[in-house]
Amino acid sequence: MLMRLLSLCATFTALKGAVAFSQETFPASYANYRVPNHAVTPMHLSSLNASEQFTTLEHPRFPNHRVRVKQSDFCDPTVNVYTGYLDVDQGAKHMFFYFFESRRSPEKDDVMMWINGGPGCSSSMGLLMELGPCSIDMSGLSANGTTWNPYGWNEEANIFFLDQPVGVGFSYADFGETVETTEDAAKNIHAFITIFFETFPQFSGRPLHLSGESYGGRYLPVFASEIIDQNQYAQAEGRPTINLVSVLIGNGITDISTLYAGRYEIECGTAALEVPFQSISTCVRMKQALPRCENAMQRACVDTFDAMDCNAAVLFCESELSTGYWASGRNVYDISKMCLGDSLCYLENTAIKNYLDLPSTRTLLGVESPNNFSACSSTVGQSFRAHMDKYAAPTQFYISALLTRGVRVLIYAGTYDWQCNWVANKLWVEKLEWSGQEEFNGRPWRNWNVSAEDGAVGITKSAGLLTFASIWAAGHMVPHDKPVESLAMVSRWLAEKPL
Repeated sequence: MLMRLLSLCATFTALKGAVAFSQETFPASYANYRVPNHAVTPMHLSSLNASEQFTTLEHPRFPNHRVRVKQSDFCDPTVNVYTGYLDVDQGAKHMFFYFFESRRSPEKDDVMMWINGGPGCSSSMGLLMELGPCSIDMSGLSANGTTWNPYGWNEEANIFFLDQPVGVGFSYADFGETVETTEDAAKNIHAFITIFFETFPQFSGRPLHLSGESYGGRYLPVFASEIIDQNQYAQAEGRPTINLVSVLIGNGITDISTLYAGRYEIECGTAALEVPFQSISTCVRMKQALPRCENAMQRACVDTFDAMDCNAAVLFCESELSTGYWASGRNVYDISKMCLGDSLCYLENTAIKNYLDLPSTRTLLGVESPNNFSACSSTVGQSFRAHMDKYAAPTQFYISALLTRGVRVLIYAGTYDWQCNWVANKLWVEKLEWSGQEEFNGRPWRNWNVSAEDGAVGITKSAGLLTFASIWAAGHMVPHDKPVESLAMVSRWLAEKPL
């Protein structure tokens, strides 16, 4: 009888649009809460207990999605930390996330989401190697496998690290399904953020910033556009909207038409090193092939997308303009270094994998994936490539639309990166078609620094809602190479101050 009553109560709650809780004890403060239409039962995030159990959150407008979250003692002992899963497609797919409250003022500071690229790479790498509140311990001396990071971006923001799409990091699918395009992934991102903000009103209305790097240059503009578009429907129906205010992309791939021109300058010019490292004969070959590469990509990938012709153009460009670098043995993410360890070229990747595969770590995080951790999923990457996701939609058009709709955009790049280099990013930002293009290109470049006493750390330019910044001598992962500079940049961006 008790089980039947509980079942009836759960059904009634779902019909009323409330959130269902999987923990045995329902928060007393919400026992008599009455749920209006289009609402979810609110709660304070701190009401979650540090235990092995997840609290399950559901939303009436996303019947195929739910969020499971629990408090954890992972990584940063100075703040509240939460981990969990976004379950999609009626619970068949599970996306893992970490959430760290701000060290400064969690009740007031903005909310940020961080994703890594790939496509198919885990945001655990960004967390434990770049901008997270702790870093993987490479010395082997710490008691818990990590070291304190005083330059973590949760110094001034509440921040998510999300393993997406399904199949990445600790995210998994019950039956092996994957998400294979950025546009499909965007729907899950919007659902996750909506459920979170509407369930925890302490964050409702807070400014939200989407941030990431590498393939994030493709992901983030599309994710942000999905949020903005869905806000229009929500506003028309009198529902809460998500206060998305900015997008931050580090060494991203956005407009693919400038990629190879940038790589030529990194290898054969002085855009990165004072003396080019590439052989003269290879540079001559690249110089000859570049116009044909650019014309073919513009015609088949940008002006009118044709999968067969675009693929042929990309294969030509890679053969003529990338093979010389791959043969050099250098780190594709930092031309000043040789590649170490696996194909990702950093020894930290192996250390992070070993740490996250520890049973004690998995238990602490609440990991339920049946698979071992992998920094990047070849399966996800191959699926996105099979759909030619990088080329099928000109992502720079999403950026233009976001700027038109009042979303601030920061494009930043380390100058030692080859893969998604700073020259390519500078070129596409300058040719971006938007209302502020003429003003942006008419303004001079200027140096920026961390403090008045320090020397310049890069160049920057801003106009309207768009800012570009370079960080000298940083590679693909700017927070890893230049933690002080990257935190100063983000701090000013959050405060809407110029660099």
